[in-house]
Amino acid sequence: MTKIFAGRSNPKLSGEIAEELGIPLGDITIKTFSDGEIWVKFEENIRNEDVFIIQSTNPPSDNIIELLLMLDAARRSSAASVTALIPYYGYARQDRKDLPRVPISARLFLDTFEAVGASRIVTMDLHSPQIQGFVNIPFDHLYSRLVLLERLRKEGLNEKDGVVLSPDMGSARMGQAYARYLDIGFALIDKRRPAPNRAEVVHLVGDLRDRHVLIIDDMVDTAGTIISAAETARENGALSVAAVATHALFSGSACERLQQAPIDHIIVTNTVDFQSGNLENKLEVISVAKIFAASIKRITEGQSLSSLFELEG
Repeated sequence: MTKIFAGRSNPKLSGEIAEELGIPLGDITIKTFSDGEIWVKFEENIRNEDVFIIQSTNPPSDNIIELLLMLDAARRSSAASVTALIPYYGYARQDRKDLPRVPISARLFLDTFEAVGASRIVTMDLHSPQIQGFVNIPFDHLYSRLVLLERLRKEGLNEKDGVVLSPDMGSARMGQAYARYLDIGFALIDKRRPAPNRAEVVHLVGDLRDRHVLIIDDMVDTAGTIISAAETARENGALSVAAVATHALFSGSACERLQQAPIDHIIVTNTVDFQSGNLENKLEVISVAKIFAASIKRITEGQSLSSLFELEG
């Protein structure tokens, strides 16, 4: 039997996933004591059950601690299997040793999830797909484009009037996939990072003049990358600019900056439970609940998750 439990990082998405599956969320108690310590208890029997735990690991770091405690509690409660369903995997950008004396944080936390009891990990739109190879348990990588493409096709763009703009080299593969599925043009910005969370545009490859531009990226953090790309698009004759991203972190003053940026529309998913600030007039949120619900169903039925990707059409 399948049982689904939700951490506190994104209760709304967890509820939507359970609703898609037609089963209630499991009964679990999570408390934070006055000194900041977190306490977890499963309030129902999960012995020999297939347990799915839904928890994004965006800041604060309590979300990671909470996930670790739930995984450990499930293992110690004799669950048959424990799947960590992580809509947004935080620390994914720290995926390599790019400087002396720094950790590989993406590997560290995955090792820890596996050590405390995760038998499988499911996440969406990893910043670096190679992270899948960091653990020796099944690791499923889902794509938000399964629902975002459905929305973007409603724009009715074609190769003559639409173009996907990748704001940096790292998002080029994702951008090319969107351009291919939407049958529109593709352009790329070459940028440099003089410091963390700072980016400077160096070159633009592609034609944006008199085109409706879709800026595609995996996440919006401080929004510096998206805004720089939007400004570049406007400077190069774009008719309109829409920003599309999976993970809406919106850290710092991102919402205020996006509100003032030359962006007409912002489309994100609900992998993160975020505060939209004053962005209501620009923002559209697309739910990824049906993707995660379908993945749970396929896992429990022993089906291949690759069949899920055929929903793209």
